[in-house]
Amino acid sequence: MEFESANPSVVKSIRQRVLLNSWLRACQNERPLPGLDRFQPEDIADELPDMMGFVVESCGESFRFFITQEGARLTTTYGGEHLKPEQRINRYLDEALGPARYARVVPCYLACVSHRRPTYSISVVQDIDGKEVAFERLLLPFGGDGVEHIIGSYKSISIEGAFQAANLMGADAPCAPVPVISTVISLETARQSAIRAGDEVIEAG
Repeated sequence: MEFESANPSVVKSIRQRVLLNSWLRACQNERPLPGLDRFQPEDIADELPDMMGFVVESCGESFRFFITQEGARLTTTYGGEHLKPEQRINRYLDEALGPARYARVVPCYLACVSHRRPTYSISVVQDIDGKEVAFERLLLPFGGDGVEHIIGSYKSISIEGAFQAANLMGADAPCAPVPVISTVISLETARQSAIRAGDEVIEAG
């Protein structure tokens, strides 16, 4: 999977833009990466159902992503409603998804780690009624010299209107996701972007 450098304005979801700008603001005074305690987006409680949290564990040149938080809507999207709440966290992403699904998504996480920058991707899937749905993934890195934590925001939207979210990205989904956009957010162009709705321009270098 090839990742292109992109302006922050590539992010389509307004809520994800707010999260990205909160990360950019936190990054202003802490380089190369902000700490989690500096990440203070507005109305974060409303976004938690669509968010996940990970601890990044490294072993040599390989990485694993340990799930610390999983939003309720994502549980539905990934077909995990049969699991008890305590079973949805404190496990590794590769174990949660299985080999095939993990192979499709792990490049997004690895790009976030290697570039130490947010990654944003869109994949097109179909719900059980055959409606086309865009699945948007924003990954935000946190840590010191290297990425120690990732916060992910995941949004599903369809131009065809209402759709069935159940098992949209699950193991038994009607079809495999088709990547449409795979980007690494460029901080060098962020200073030129006015991407916040009703707020100030965020500058980062």
